[in-house]
Amino acid sequence: MRKISAMEDTQSVATLIDSTTSKIQQLQKAFAELESHRAVTLNLKWKELEEHFHGLEKSLKRRFHELEDQEKEFETKTRKAQEMLQKREAAVMAKEHDSLEKLQKKRDAAVFAIATALEKQRKVSSAETPMVRNVGESRALTVEDKLTDSMLVESNLDSIKNTSENENIELKAYPQLFKLCKEMNSEGLHKFISDNRKNLAVLKEEIPLALKAAANPARLVLDSLDGFYHMEVPNLDGKKDSNLLGLRRTCIMLMECLSILLANLDLNSVIAVISQDVKEKAKAIAEEWKPKLDALDVDASNGNSLEAHAFLQLLATFGIASDFNEEELSRLIPMVSRRRQTPDLCRSLGLSEKMPGVIEVLVNSGRQIDAVNLAFAFELTEQFSPVPLLKSYLKEAKKTSAPVKAGNVSPAENEVNERELAALKAVIKCIEEHNLEEQYPVDPLQKRVHQLEKAKADKKRATEAAKPQPKRPRANGVGYGPPRVTNIAAADKTFYPRVADRYPQYVYDRPYVYSGPADNHGPSLMGSATYSFSPSHGNYFGNGYQYQAPYLH
Repeated sequence: MRKISAMEDTQSVATLIDSTTSKIQQLQKAFAELESHRAVTLNLKWKELEEHFHGLEKSLKRRFHELEDQEKEFETKTRKAQEMLQKREAAVMAKEHDSLEKLQKKRDAAVFAIATALEKQRKVSSAETPMVRNVGESRALTVEDKLTDSMLVESNLDSIKNTSENENIELKAYPQLFKLCKEMNSEGLHKFISDNRKNLAVLKEEIPLALKAAANPARLVLDSLDGFYHMEVPNLDGKKDSNLLGLRRTCIMLMECLSILLANLDLNSVIAVISQDVKEKAKAIAEEWKPKLDALDVDASNGNSLEAHAFLQLLATFGIASDFNEEELSRLIPMVSRRRQTPDLCRSLGLSEKMPGVIEVLVNSGRQIDAVNLAFAFELTEQFSPVPLLKSYLKEAKKTSAPVKAGNVSPAENEVNERELAALKAVIKCIEEHNLEEQYPVDPLQKRVHQLEKAKADKKRATEAAKPQPKRPRANGVGYGPPRVTNIAAADKTFYPRVADRYPQYVYDRPYVYSGPADNHGPSLMGSATYSFSPSHGNYFGNGYQYQAPYLH
């Protein structure tokens, strides 16, 4: 209605403007009649009046056309705004629909889990009733009332052990694991994993089954944590001891394997494995480890701290996170931000609500890649927009980067160019993994990568060409001898790492994708993600150490 009335007003204005000419002609006739009654001619005055009226007519028409243009522009903007609102409304409806579907799936899973637990409880109750009746109907209630928790725990552990004996045939690759776990031999288990570190993927599949053979799987895993902080290592982080790093990775893997075992047990069996005594011992270990984390350098860990990961995994596996302060735990997350288990580990520890603060810390410390990965994992990309974060990360790298020029390049320029090259590759990888190509095209970034790599290759060829060539032996054998070492400094360089290795870099051997929000906090981790360790961790497991774990709440 408003639009129709506006159109009518416009037409009426146009009609009035068109009638201006006829009004002027009428005025001219009236003026001529007035002139005929005067002795003095008024031709000069009439021309002035005519020019004045024509000027007003032109001015009105020009202003009218301007208003018409503004009205059209306003209508165009209004139409675009309505289209945008419709799109946003459709997007919101789609998100609501997806959220409802996820919620329904969670409800169905919860109902199914409850029904399964009730069915198992009925089976256990029906199995216990005949045993009580064999003693005598008169004493049935008395025996049932005096059944202690320790007896229930023992019976559940026996059932787990019997099940493992039936499943022993499944341990086809390494049946020795069954024997070591049955003997509760934690030292032998560590050595066996170290000797077979090339097949860690197979070990990761078989260790949860082998743990069932242990009289007390949780106690075996806790015993395996001895030596995690080796007293003879001068530095608490143990970075100079590759064997210690390997031991720590094994400890983390065993805790994760125990979590896999627990995820496949019923509630009574889980309570039997993670008894109150086990929780107390796990808490004592955690209390012993916690002060040592304060001595670690957050920046030096570069988001890949084994010590912080092991501490958080200990809390998650043995269900003792509630005994520690959430704020203190959240401050440890930046130390493990690059590890693929981090999102699920945070969820199992109940730290999901703390993630905006963690991401803010990562952004402020110049670790935007980790911030983007966690933002996607916890669906916080609206609060932390990925593209501006990636651009700011590259901007910081370019501030210290030197322009690529022909000729000699100083070591400092090599260093900053290496840093920019690593940053570009990390950003491109992040863009591809999170499908951000439309928002952030990678072609300009790849061109810059090609430019830096070409300059690097040209410098390498120039350096090799400048080296003196060793003399070849003569055909008659005269003058044959070992070539002289003319550049001792160049030979010594092979004993030291490259300059760029001294700086933290994001190295991706495989897609680095955090798992998204899971429907629950437990078995969803099984078979989800793998990760590899940087060569700086030593050669204990090399780059092939791959595993992930479910976490127990």
